Amino acid sequence: MSVAATPPFTLEIEDRGTLAVVHCRGKLLAGFTELLYVPVSQLLPTHPRLILDLSDLTHMDSMGLGTLVRIYVSARTKGCELELRHIGKKVRDLLIMTNLLPAFTIVGERDIRM
Repeated sequence: MSVAATPPFTLEIEDRGTLAVVHCRGKLLAGFTELLYVPVSQLLPTHPRLILDLSDLTHMDSMGLGTLVRIYVSARTKGCELELRHIGKKVRDLLIMTNLLPAFTIVGERDIRM
């Protein structure tokens, strides 16, 4: 009897009415990006504000980055405000290197906008 491997990426959604906080954990990698995109895209029509909490995201590859951009575009299209919270150094460096950091609203400790 084989035990199914745990995916490298998991999320937990905290629904606060008009706000949804998506807690991302693990590694957002090619082959697993739909685990983030599908549930988040389903939140966009009903939640005017969405926060992706990346404090437990340990790694993200180019496909993961592409998924963040897809979510950003979908959110803008639906009139949803998207924020990234607690991005780590690796994710911040990736966003800086690709010139995408200014596109996102980044929120840090105590909800202070960066």
